[in-house]
Amino acid sequence: MDVASRLKELGIEIPAVNPPLAAYVPAVKAGNIVFVSGQLPMVKGELAFAGKLGRDLTLEQGQEAARLAAVNCLAALFNVIGNWDRLDMIVKLTGYIQSTDDFTQQPLVLNRASQFMEDVFGSCGRHSRAALGVNTLPLNAACEIELIALVK
Repeated sequence: MDVASRLKELGIEIPAVNPPLAAYVPAVKAGNIVFVSGQLPMVKGELAFAGKLGRDLTLEQGQEAARLAAVNCLAALFNVIGNWDRLDMIVKLTGYIQSTDDFTQQPLVLNRASQFMEDVFGSCGRHSRAALGVNTLPLNAACEIELIALVK
């Protein structure tokens, strides 16, 4: 599958990598594995979705935040591998969803990021994952997503 063509078909432009908020790198390659640090739903350095699901944001807004964070994960991944042909598969997504105590739809929020990976990479985008509800996130972000990928 030609990933660049697929991204274009989906109307997705991979942005520049968001600068880290602290002392870490956006992604690091260790052997055949790339670990992408948690990415927020940022657009051009600005947080696009702030607040808690179940209080400040709707499920649909949370899902869009998750898709945007997933796009930022791909930016960090591509910055390390330099060519989509080097990607073997997406191994795992972990989604941290800032939510109220009674919000239980974290898996539905993260589904948007999971489906995005499959839309872009086909069967190579199918992955394991964890969707976690958390009390707070950096910058009051709606979500933070980290990714693990296997490369050739």
